[in-house]
Amino acid sequence: MSETLPISETDLHAFVDGQLPAERAAEVEAWLAANPDKAAEIASWTQQNEALATLFAPVAAEPIPSRLDVRALARRPRGPAFAWPQLAAAAMVLIALGGAMGWATREYLRPDASQALIASAVSAHSLFVRENRHAVEVAATDREHLVSWLSNRIERPISTPDLAQEGFTLVGGRLLPATDEVGAGPAAQLMYENAADQRVTVYITAAVNGEEDVSKFANRDRLDAFFWGNDLITCTVVGDLPEDEMKTVARKVYQQLSWRPDSTSGNWRAS
Repeated sequence: MSETLPISETDLHAFVDGQLPAERAAEVEAWLAANPDKAAEIASWTQQNEALATLFAPVAAEPIPSRLDVRALARRPRGPAFAWPQLAAAAMVLIALGGAMGWATREYLRPDASQALIASAVSAHSLFVRENRHAVEVAATDREHLVSWLSNRIERPISTPDLAQEGFTLVGGRLLPATDEVGAGPAAQLMYENAADQRVTVYITAAVNGEEDVSKFANRDRLDAFFWGNDLITCTVVGDLPEDEMKTVARKVYQQLSWRPDSTSGNWRAS
């Protein structure tokens, strides 16, 4: 009888993703049954995966860009081999450039930028969502001024997403100070409310960098936060609605502010 191997983090991630052979999956299930604390954590991973798959599964079906096709890359002709003196000279040039490039690219190497923005969005939501008279600076009755003012202050053209089909109307918005460690500038916060007095907020800043799209999902202080960013803006949708409602609202905000049709969604990862 073969000895059962210890359960590793790799096994657990593969188990959640459904990538383990049946025999190994059964061993992981038995181990989780004997370790309830870890089982609860794995259940949370599974729930997040299901939420993200429901929101953004369509993008997984999009074709891989030709420039990233592995077979095309493998067929590219290799360049001529360099002699060692040439390699040494090239290395010296790279070392000389490294210091300058490190400073110039510091804005692109901030692994915690999205986390800092999510934290700021959640904090602002918690602070203002309970307010009545001072929930917003500019009310929805002055929508045109609100959009113009916030767009000018964050230096990006934005709009107020239409969430009427989801039962939410715009309360208004406000300008918030910049998150210092990110460098994206001030933030615009839009607040929405439904007939049950439930509120969600949309936190928008200028883009942190223009390299590529990024998206994340987080749960902080019992609030769901759906974050995404592109080469123009970042956006974090925050609320504590029931799961299905929160997914729908977040998806609609994403579609409208990222100018994507309803049939296309982003790929948000749990953070």
